[in-house]
Amino acid sequence: MTEAIPAATIVLFRDRASGPPELLMVERAATMAFAGGAMVFPGGRIDPGDSVLAELAAPEMDDGAGRIAAIRETLEETGIAIGFDPLPSTEECRAMRARLHDNETLGAVLGGRRLALDGLIPFARWLPAHAHMRIFDTLFYIAALPPGSPEPVVDATENVTARWTTAADVLAAADAGTAHIIFPTRRNLERLARYASFAAAVADARAHPVRTITPFAEEREGGMHLCIPDDLGYPVTSELITRALRG
Repeated sequence: MTEAIPAATIVLFRDRASGPPELLMVERAATMAFAGGAMVFPGGRIDPGDSVLAELAAPEMDDGAGRIAAIRETLEETGIAIGFDPLPSTEECRAMRARLHDNETLGAVLGGRRLALDGLIPFARWLPAHAHMRIFDTLFYIAALPPGSPEPVVDATENVTARWTTAADVLAAADAGTAHIIFPTRRNLERLARYASFAAAVADARAHPVRTITPFAEEREGGMHLCIPDDLGYPVTSELITRALRG
């Protein structure tokens, strides 16, 4: 198996007065080697600078580098800042984002702010086992949108759109063929679609301690299925491989 690339992503929640919460998702550019054209949550690989900053800012956290990478990637990809104390203004977010796009580290652009990493709640960890594909060992976090945050603005490089949507709407679009989602995203959206609020998502996340999920193939009724364990809070734990590979 190809050596896995450590990565992290954030499922950002925006509660509403009525109806299910909205989630922030981005659409990957069709030309991207990984998940090209797919709807995903903001995120990306954990960079060396994230690990260096974690040693300084959160030495007590085993996953500090993952939390920092998720914060950095969300700011880079959408222009939304989470996990900062105090929160930067919209203008400061733009300036910080530009510096990150110029390959500065998050530590270099923090200024006098500290990182508030406790606002990121561990949700899942996915590690596929493909034989001949790029593999990401991805930490998933959930977080609430800070009050006063700007609307997302896509980076227009790796991603082509960024928008708020409900989990149910993305699943419906995928089933209708108007959106593309990969297997881990579909399973996570099915789980996320059950929550009436961010607080409900936090309660469920804490009720299901994170274990690494490596999908496996198994012969079941109707043919060969791609499966995940059935005790991690996911309402759907298998799908025909022929369907799963279509996205």
